[in-house]
Amino acid sequence: MEAIAYVTGPSGAVGNVTFIQNACGENVHVRVYISGLTPGKHGFHVHEKGDLSNGCASLGGHFNPDKMDHGGPRDEVRHVGDLGNIEANANGVVDTTFTDHLISLTGPRTILGRGLVIHDNVDDLGKTTHPDSKKTGNAGGRAACGVIGVK
Repeated sequence: MEAIAYVTGPSGAVGNVTFIQNACGENVHVRVYISGLTPGKHGFHVHEKGDLSNGCASLGGHFNPDKMDHGGPRDEVRHVGDLGNIEANANGVVDTTFTDHLISLTGPRTILGRGLVIHDNVDDLGKTTHPDSKKTGNAGGRAACGVIGVK
């Protein structure tokens, strides 16, 4: 099964993120291509809602059906939607692939119809003492977003 999110942002960021899951229960392969970001790391999360009626602001919080604290993609304790950071090069381009074991394109952890957000700042992966660390990774505002749909 394949899904895609076309993302845009108020500062001109644009791109797409493709999700491929070969069978139920298998890892999801994620392919990210986004341009127009500021160079550096950006928090990268699946959010709970697929509602763009108020732009990126209406996508809700991180997708967290298990009611866990925020964490990194390799942490045992994390939101389902916590996909860590992506890094834009000096030209503001992200072109990368990775896999994730917790998101899914089927079942109770499906990301279909949910929001995808690229944040302004680096995600601290829930590892600092900042008050937002365990909720959002202190990743700041929303640089770009889209809704994940079936491809």
